[in-house]
Amino acid sequence: MANTHRFEQLDYIAQDNPLAAISQDEEIEHQVDMLMQHPQMGRSGRLRSTRELVISRTPFIVVYRIKGKRIEVIRLLHSSQQWPV
Repeated sequence: MANTHRFEQLDYIAQDNPLAAISQDEEIEHQVDMLMQHPQMGRSGRLRSTRELVISRTPFIVVYRIKGKRIEVIRLLHSSQQWPV
């Protein structure tokens, strides 16, 4: 589901600026990869047991949970979206 949101968001951006979409996708991927080593780097989430990572240089926020040694990405939000709904 999170990947579906990611592709929808980036496809929308790519309609006007394909290079920006590629750049933002790379930044999202890079920062989510960093979560593997530093799972607490995001802020406390608005939903119980979640955390939120603001992706720098993009309008996106990754909502995730820490499950043992795993990171479960729940959703990719545009900062203008209401969360939770």
